[in-house]
Amino acid sequence: MPDDRGSAADGMRPGGEGQSMVEFAVTLPVLLLIMTGLATFGVGMNNYLQLTEATSVGARQLAISRQQTNDPCSVVSTAVMAAAPNLTSSSMSFSYLLNGVSYSGTSCSSGSPTTGAAANLVQGKTAQVTVTYPCSFFAYKYNFGACNLVATTTEVVQ
Repeated sequence: MPDDRGSAADGMRPGGEGQSMVEFAVTLPVLLLIMTGLATFGVGMNNYLQLTEATSVGARQLAISRQQTNDPCSVVSTAVMAAAPNLTSSSMSFSYLLNGVSYSGTSCSSGSPTTGAAANLVQGKTAQVTVTYPCSFFAYKYNFGACNLVATTTEVVQ
């Protein structure tokens, strides 16, 4: 009667029928952990790239809005939020450095373009915009850490 388990000549060891299944069961959790880590990191990197680009858009908008607005902070925050629709706009924190004077928030309104924050938009001087956005690395019901994504852009006021 022939042996159905295979032989060394046909590439199978006797009694090794389930070996590949055991190897797969051992390596699968490690592979899933690596893939989850890559996906979580990818989401964080995507958020950072969106935030950086949106901050750049807001700073460019600020640089060209001299003498056109009473509230330069609102101009920036609106532009940033519109440029990053996948980010939660209520979680963004804004800070500005206009001609050496610091402002924060989504509004720094003044009575006219020649007073307050609007007056600090001086042609040839720099305007710096910093946007902070919270992030967390959360997977498998465990928070691996919280962080803040920070993007800063400086433009020369036109």
